[in-house]
Amino acid sequence: MPANSSADGKFRAAVIGLGMGKFHAQEYQKHARSELVALCDANAERLGQRAKELGVPAERCFTDHRKLLGAAKGLGLSGVSVALPNALHAPVTIDALRAGLHVLCEKPMAMNAGEARRMIAAAAKARRRLMVCFSYRFRPDSIALKRTVDSGAIGELYFGRTTWLRRRGLPGFGGWFGQKALSGGGPIIDLGVHRLDLAMWLMGSPRPVTVSASVFDPIARRLAKEKKVRFDVEDLGCALVRFDNGATLVLEASWAGFQQKREEMTTRLLGTRGGIVQQNVGEGYDFEAHVYTERDGSLWECKLQQTLLPVPSPMSEFADAVLDGRETSAPGEHGLAVQLVLDAIYKSAAVGREVAIRRAP
Repeated sequence: MPANSSADGKFRAAVIGLGMGKFHAQEYQKHARSELVALCDANAERLGQRAKELGVPAERCFTDHRKLLGAAKGLGLSGVSVALPNALHAPVTIDALRAGLHVLCEKPMAMNAGEARRMIAAAAKARRRLMVCFSYRFRPDSIALKRTVDSGAIGELYFGRTTWLRRRGLPGFGGWFGQKALSGGGPIIDLGVHRLDLAMWLMGSPRPVTVSASVFDPIARRLAKEKKVRFDVEDLGCALVRFDNGATLVLEASWAGFQQKREEMTTRLLGTRGGIVQQNVGEGYDFEAHVYTERDGSLWECKLQQTLLPVPSPMSEFADAVLDGRETSAPGEHGLAVQLVLDAIYKSAAVGREVAIRRAP
């Protein structure tokens, strides 16, 4: 099996899929303990462009992930990022684990919980790390809020609302995002997965037990008909998730909806001693965090100004965990917990009633 690190102690990484994977590659290059060794993308033109941008030689570029994995030992690879369309997450991840490589898989972890379980089993059998790229955990504001919750300052969290809503933002309209066979769903599995994971992580990862959900597609369905493109997923979804500790979470996600803001991302959690909010500023991708508490008979609001401790990227956390011989902070089991909720959302919407979530073995 390939070693966890090179002779100089670095994590030697490859990236499979160079759309979102471009950012994985850039983060490996920024990380002092990592080295970007190889790239893979089925689109030869994009592969060549990314290789030029990143300075990766042609002999370390592959259009077939199986050829990359076959060359893994010779390249001295430690692990790979899998940043492909959702339908390829499980099969390519399992191939990489069987080749002896650690894997950082983009979200959502898989198309369904069955695939996620097989990925976890493959990682256990290969004795390799499997991490899910839940990138919104790795923000300064998210880390600060997590530390605040874990300190006990908010008390017991019992209710939350977490949303990612777009006025118009259908990704790659006509492409794989809108095809259920390739994506598994629409904004719930694309955007909602981020806000769902963030909320569950901040809440201390309680076990979800039931879900009641609805999905809709009126805007995207009309646009798809006008443009004559294939689209068979939702453009908006919502769900009410109940947890084993009695807490409840409301999730909303949309690619299209007649709302005020073009882009709205908010996670709001209420506890017995306080509340927290993370939300985007204006309509962009900068965020602010607030903490609301009661102290000495007064209600207080605190706004995060700056996080003083270092915050890793998902790629540096992945590499460091492998090099240090520890579990990652977003292991496959966390991905499975989120996947169980996603599956239940689509099942509930299909049958029109609340559904129970079978506990993962």
